Order: sequence, then C-alpha cells, then structure tokens
Amino acid sequence: MPTTHEGLRAWVRSVQQMTQPADVVWVDGSEEENTRLSDELVEAGTFVRLNPDTFPNSFAAFSDPRDVARVEEQTFICSKEEQDAGFTNNWMDPTEMKTKLEGLFTGAMHGRTMYVIPFVMGHLDAEDPKFGVEITDSAYVVTSMRIMATIGTPVLDRMTELDAEFVPALHSVGAPLADGEEDVPWPCNEEKWIVHFPEERSIWSYGSGYGGNALLGKKCYALRIASVMARDEGWMAEHMLILKLTSPQDRTYYLSAAFPSACGKTNLALLDPTIEGWKVETLGDDITWMRFGKEGELRAVNPEAGLFGVAPGTGWETNPNAMRAIAKGNSVFTNVALTDDGGVWWEGMTEEVPDHLIDWQGRDWTPDMEHTAAHPNARFCTPIDQVDILAEEYNRPDGVEISAILFGGRRKTTVPLVTQSRSWAHGIFMGSTLSSETTAAAAGQVGRVRRDPMAMLPFMGYDAGDYLQHWLTLGAEANQARLPKIFLVNWFRRTAEGGFAWPGFGENSRVIKWVIERLEGTADAVETPIGFVPTGDSLDLTGLDMSPAELETAVHVDAAEWAEELVGIEQWYERFGESLPEELRDQLEGLKDRFSTV
Repeated sequence: MPTTHEGLRAWVRSVQQMTQPADVVWVDGSEEENTRLSDELVEAGTFVRLNPDTFPNSFAAFSDPRDVARVEEQTFICSKEEQDAGFTNNWMDPTEMKTKLEGLFTGAMHGRTMYVIPFVMGHLDAEDPKFGVEITDSAYVVTSMRIMATIGTPVLDRMTELDAEFVPALHSVGAPLADGEEDVPWPCNEEKWIVHFPEERSIWSYGSGYGGNALLGKKCYALRIASVMARDEGWMAEHMLILKLTSPQDRTYYLSAAFPSACGKTNLALLDPTIEGWKVETLGDDITWMRFGKEGELRAVNPEAGLFGVAPGTGWETNPNAMRAIAKGNSVFTNVALTDDGGVWWEGMTEEVPDHLIDWQGRDWTPDMEHTAAHPNARFCTPIDQVDILAEEYNRPDGVEISAILFGGRRKTTVPLVTQSRSWAHGIFMGSTLSSETTAAAAGQVGRVRRDPMAMLPFMGYDAGDYLQHWLTLGAEANQARLPKIFLVNWFRRTAEGGFAWPGFGENSRVIKWVIERLEGTADAVETPIGFVPTGDSLDLTGLDMSPAELETAVHVDAAEWAEELVGIEQWYERFGESLPEELRDQLEGLKDRFSTV
C-alpha cells in the first residue's frame, strides 16, 4: 500500500477481505492512468470513443435502463436515533443496516478490480481540508471522479502527512463475476442501497453505477455527510451555485442560489447576460460550502472540480458557456444520443434536430419518433477549469463573501418571477417552503409539486427541522450588517394562455441586475404579503419584447392562488412535528395575517 496512514490501510484491508476482488489498484490520478482506464472501458463496451475532432478525449456511456437516476426510496440516513434522520429521510437502525450491507458486499467484487480513490473536496491547501476515500469496482466511477474532484497521489500524500481523518465511501455495482463469466457493458444490480452513517461519517453504496449514486464525493459526501459535519462544526453545506457579478460601475458581488435538479441551476451558474455592461463569472454550478468569516461575513467555496449537468435543455442557444466548456473535450457523457459523425446530441442541444441518431438505448432514432433520443436525465461530466467564465476566485481556499442568496423552484402558477424577503428569518421561511414540480433527475412521477427546502430535500443528512434551525441560529450569530439578502425566483411561471411569463435563460441577468440594485438601494419594489416584488418599470427591459404590464403579470401576487398555497404550506409544516422552529411557525402566521387584510 502506497501510504503509512494506518487507519486507511486497515480500512482498505478489511474491504478487500470482505469484497474479494481479483485485483486492487490505488488510483494515482495521472493522465496515463486515465488513458489506460478509458481504453479498457472502450474495449469493454462501456465507453464509446467520440470523434476527436469535435469531442477530443471524450466518451459516451450508456447505462442499464434500470439505473438512470437517483433512487431516493433506497437512500438512507442511518443515524443512531431515528428522530435524528427526520421525516424527509429513510431510516434503518445502523446495526441492522450494516448487517444487511455486509451480506451484500461479501464477495461483491469477485472477478473485478477494486479501485482505491483518495480525494479531497475543495482545496488541498485549505485551512481544514475535507478528505475522502472511495473504494469502487467501477472504472467508470474512477474516470468520472477524476473530473469531479481532486484525486490521486497528491491527495494521498497530504492525507498521510496530516494523518488526516477521512470519509470512507464504499461503492460496488453489485455484480460479481464468476470465474470465466463474461462481463456486461453496464454492470449493476436490481437491488440498490445508498446509505449514510452520519455519526461515523461513512457512506456505503450498492447496486447502482449511475451519477450521484456512485460518484460518492458528490451528493453523498458533499451534501448528506457534509451537512452533518457542518451542523457539528458551525458551517453550511448547500445545494447551491456561486455567481460573481460585476456591474458597469465595476462593483463586484457574489451570490449563491439553490434550485432543485433540472430547474435551471447550471444555466444560471453559466449565465450569458443579455444586458450591456454587466459581466458574469461562475465559481460553481451545484454545491456550495459556506462558513462565517472573522468579520461575521458569509463566505462560500465550491468543493467540486467539475460540472455534472443535466444535458437535455443545455444548448448553444440556452447555455453557450456550458457548450463551449463541453466542446473543449475531456468529458464523459451518459445516456445521450450518438450522431452519425461520432458526436453526441440531446434534446435542446441544437435548434436543428439531426435526421438520424442512435438513441441512449442503442436503437435507431429519427425525429418523427415519440420517445426522446437522450434520456431526460442524461448527463455531461466536464472539468470546471474548461469554463471560459470561471472566476479566478474559484481558486481561493477561503472563498468569497456572499451578498445575496436566491431560492428557486419550477412553478407554473402562484410564485412570482422574483420576490425579496422581508428579513433573514423570512428568507429562511421562503427557503423552507420552496416548491417545485418534480423532474427526471429523481426516479418516480414527473410533474407533481413537492416541497423542497433550500433544494435540499434529498440531500439533508439529518432532521429537516434541525437543519432549518441551523440556518436561523447561524444567521442570528452573524454580523447582521453583512448577512446576505434572500430572494425567491421562479423562471417557469406561465401566462393564462399557457406560455412562459418570462423568457428566462440569458434574460435572467435582468432579474439578477434588479437583485443587485436592491442591495444597493437603487431599485423600486412593491411590498406584497409575500415580500417585495419589482414594479413594472424597475426591472431593465431594454431590448426585450416585453412591456411593464407584462412584467407586472409575471410578478403578480394572486390572493386566491396564495390561499391554496397557504393550505399546502400548513400541511407541509405539520409534517415537521415538534422539530419545526417556532420562528418559522411565526413567519407562517405573519403571512396569513398579511393576506387577511388584502
């Protein structure tokens, strides 16, 4: 073993004895290693090598149709006490779950290679670097983790030097190979378990090779386990992007924003502004770790090294910054369609639809077919340093100061285009009742409205009421003058005729401009029962085919719709039981009172 870290050596040894692999490889993170693994994956039929002229050093993978998204019903938080997991999480007694998992993992890697991936979330030279080690039997996971995190020998050396604590993250596709048995291109198991043990800071994932189920540094570590670490250590691990905005007056602001998956988060993170004089740069598109600085300011870092974006809906028209990063290559695509010239395609990538494709299940596809060519949750996995608008501050271990926080969901009615909260506590209320229509990013019914507090519903590693109290407590202890202002946005509101009330995409820069001008005290707003919304002429509509009256429709607060919404919020809050912070009950009562006088 290439380390003297005794805790790591002991864990690797015990996993090897339990899973019984044919071979063990310590991942060094080198280009040579990546080339070797990619070649092996092509030979195995897992990867298709793409045209090097259009997608250099890039590959497409196609999963088993039973393994295409997060499996939330099989995702567990196994805290010692059930109440610590809360009603939003599945729970099982940790001893019982360990027994079950040890049974599944015994011999699970037979005939396969066991890869040991040392990784760090965030900066290796951070004041308190957060290490992890993923053990996996999937080379697809190794090549993807190389994009999404800092991995390999430098990380292992630093861990060894510090004798550092690390999160052990164990993954298997659950498909052992008998001697002489031929493998399949996408091994997985019908039985799937994604399990977190918060007290011991460990992750076990079995049966799925897909996305966040298998790339354990992502949602499993950086959100579910990290949220527990953050609670205990006084910081925040959030499902948020980070944007840097520079005004024509050369004033710089940073904001973070939380959106459920497939609700426009990557598009906002890589925003191409349509208003003159404004510059947008990005620091991250998915996960943000925030802690209060020495002066009580809220500072944020992106702990990831790559983009793992939903491909459908990402295109040259809607998100040119993402497409330019993808075009540089070095990417892994999963469940997209293949073009006849050795490229990839998905719905929304280009205005023109190719005449012929091979769809994500390997079938011939033409535009007259009813089913989509790419799976709705198809993904691109691309290094973040290929993004042209990556802010230099991404490399700062201590992060940037956040001036505004946006919460956003996907709602056809009720929720205005943008609303400013009345206070920090009211902003937490907004975040706690955030609602969105479900998308293909999670297995299950698409299109139903579900509450998704801070877009963290599938990712909170502990009780939801305690999580909301953590937000309130940290805010109360901070420098009140430096607290970010909180806003609620909804790009997806529909008109009475069924069209979108707001054009979205690059035009969202107009909403961000209004947010900044509210911070500066220069933009007008109307006070409504739910918060402050723009006046018809306070949002910059220059060059946009939209009138102030149409804008007022997009930000209208309908008392009848909100009467129904209040019932939904009341029912949602009832589910928290006694763990709901009293301050949020008071916020709900205040909202009801304000509507009663409308």
